[in-house]
Amino acid sequence: MAIEFSVVIPTFRRPRELKEAIVSVLSQDMVEVEVIVVDDTPEGSAREVNDGLSDDRVTYLKNPEPTGGIPSIVRNLGWPHARGEFVHFLDDDDIVSPGYYAAAREAFAKHPGIGIVFGRVEPFGNCPKAQLDHERRYFADAAIKAARSGRFGSRCAFTGRMLFDKALFVCSASVVRRDCIAMLGGFDPEIRLMEDAEFHVRAIRQFGAYFLDRVAVRYRISSPSLMHSPQPSQSQIEAQRYGHRQLHRKYKQQRGALEFYALAFFTRTLLKFV
Repeated sequence: MAIEFSVVIPTFRRPRELKEAIVSVLSQDMVEVEVIVVDDTPEGSAREVNDGLSDDRVTYLKNPEPTGGIPSIVRNLGWPHARGEFVHFLDDDDIVSPGYYAAAREAFAKHPGIGIVFGRVEPFGNCPKAQLDHERRYFADAAIKAARSGRFGSRCAFTGRMLFDKALFVCSASVVRRDCIAMLGGFDPEIRLMEDAEFHVRAIRQFGAYFLDRVAVRYRISSPSLMHSPQPSQSQIEAQRYGHRQLHRKYKQQRGALEFYALAFFTRTLLKFV
């Protein structure tokens, strides 16, 4: 049968977590999947995981010029090899929720005009309880905002939230039509922080999105968290500010200052009370 979902997993020296991620994909019911592992290590350490699984649905690729952990570049090496109609960019330490692909396929069928389906994020990990609780509150609030934003259509409110409020999901929680990725040209390799948010802002604005109100992915967190720490360091705060400035600058360049500021006003006024 034809491949439906191509799952691109960039990996960097996390063999145990990588195996768990791959198994969660291969265990999906009622869908045809393939996994494309892109190894970003000089020594090719993920090959052993791939060989140990002995599953012809898994393809191993080694980055000929390892980046040391720059996801945008590594993801861009993987998706051109995808054969499926839909592409899932899964981090190597996350786990796909059972049944998510079948539910996403149904959502795409019901909403043929949209380019992205994304679902809830369920944090887990061996981190301090305060950190885990903080992450859970963050993504519970993000899911509420995503559900309410969908009332305004598939583009405007989702884009505004991502730009001016908070990231509604992580990269592992979304599935994207392959044709849309090709038209966007993939991820921007010049953006090193929040590169997934920037990609999804472009994708949502151009093709629209649908929020699937179910858990899409179990999101493994560490301590400290780069993006959602309850007590971020000054360097983290500065890195986040720089990431947002890059995100905003590129949007204004592509869509114009008038749309940018109108969307900011809409998000910070009307959406604030929804």
